[in-house]
Amino acid sequence: MSQTVDLVIFGGTGDLSTRKLLPALYQLHRHGLADRLQRIVATGRGEIDQETFRAEAHANLQTFLPERDWDAAVWERFRDRLHYMQIQADNDEHFTRLADLLAQHNATVKLFYLATLPSLYGDICSHLQAAGAVDHHSRVVLEKPLGHDLASCHEINRQVAAVFGEEATFRIDHYLGKETVQNLLAVRFGNPLLHPLWNNTFVDNVQITVAEEIGVEGRGSYYAKTGALRDMVQNHLLQVLSIVAMEPPTSLDPTDIRDEKVKVLRCLEPITAANAKERSVRGRYDAGAVKGEAVSGFLEEAEYKDAETTETFVALKATINNWRWAGVPFYLRTGKRLSRRYSEIVIEFKKLSFSLFANDPNELSNKLVIRLQPEETISLHTLNKKPGLTRKLRLQPVELHLTEDPQHKGVSYDAYERLLLDAINGDQTLFMRRDEVETAWRWIDSVIAAWDEAGTPIKPYNSGTMGPGAATALVAVDGRNWYE
Repeated sequence: MSQTVDLVIFGGTGDLSTRKLLPALYQLHRHGLADRLQRIVATGRGEIDQETFRAEAHANLQTFLPERDWDAAVWERFRDRLHYMQIQADNDEHFTRLADLLAQHNATVKLFYLATLPSLYGDICSHLQAAGAVDHHSRVVLEKPLGHDLASCHEINRQVAAVFGEEATFRIDHYLGKETVQNLLAVRFGNPLLHPLWNNTFVDNVQITVAEEIGVEGRGSYYAKTGALRDMVQNHLLQVLSIVAMEPPTSLDPTDIRDEKVKVLRCLEPITAANAKERSVRGRYDAGAVKGEAVSGFLEEAEYKDAETTETFVALKATINNWRWAGVPFYLRTGKRLSRRYSEIVIEFKKLSFSLFANDPNELSNKLVIRLQPEETISLHTLNKKPGLTRKLRLQPVELHLTEDPQHKGVSYDAYERLLLDAINGDQTLFMRRDEVETAWRWIDSVIAAWDEAGTPIKPYNSGTMGPGAATALVAVDGRNWYE
């Protein structure tokens, strides 16, 4: 008999739950993948009756789901599983009531999703334990960011570990739930054509870009204390980097995969005050225009405490000190109020040392381009003969799409659908391990310390551009260009 699951979402009325978690759970129901779920208990600080919560969930789902996916019959089944309970993090009685509710049907697994401020994680876990809501089958999902630096991350992990073992702790990064990130494992380790080329003998450089059109969008108080490095590089970009650069795991077991990812992070060469200028760029957006609409600069949008020290853009030249990647730069960049929204990985291969062809566009080197958003695609950029009856063979660039599958055309899912399904099933493959998160923070701390010691300035850039000119110079000094 399969295990039954009760899912409790702390922060169940918040933005993440409204926009992502509840729509993802609805989709799992629509696809017939949520049979193990007995109940979904959303918690919040406010006192709301259950029918009001269900009505609000109904309206929000119709807002955030594609119209084609709405099904009244699916909603009726989903609605019956939805429950609401008021819980304040410092109220023992509220947690006792939750434990009593969970005991009524005695699901095999109690899955607690913490979509709250990370500073509350420890208190929530200890209250759950004191109320008797946790047993050896229970699991917890932790949303990012896990702390502000290595010390705070370590403290959060320590508090959670006092209640939940590592095998029951699921640290989530939604980028790992993207189909194309998972497909990267298949591309790397399932194709004898590409696998032998994945090293410093053939790869010239790797570029990872996460570009956003939006500004801080009401998150100014949080962002002023965080910045682009902590908000995006520490988790999303370093997670993608570790999958791109990892050694082949001995199996697809979660432990084996995560072992190899941690090894990559441990091999990242620290950025120091001596090389911070050559290896990093900080930026902050000024007023400008995005898609033809005028937008304000970061400092003009609101009164942010210490905002003058906050970067909204960062570009880094990272190096991995191991046999596979020695000498290959990994260029990372992310920022807000850029010219367009997209995330991608570019594997640029080395050029031929000699060409037989006239007018060879050899500056167009072979590239594997892995697009994560807005659409998810993988394409190989190569060269072939330009058609015609000319005497000399001439080359032209061509793009081979590797993800066009007529059988699955139009089939897509949100990353949270995959990750919630894996958490329900107890599969940790796409979740971060404690030493993985802390190793990433250790490298990020080295960058911050280098900036502080070197006095690395924050360079302005106009909204609607791709960041400060210094980011272009970061790669141009190596004789390279950002792929755009």
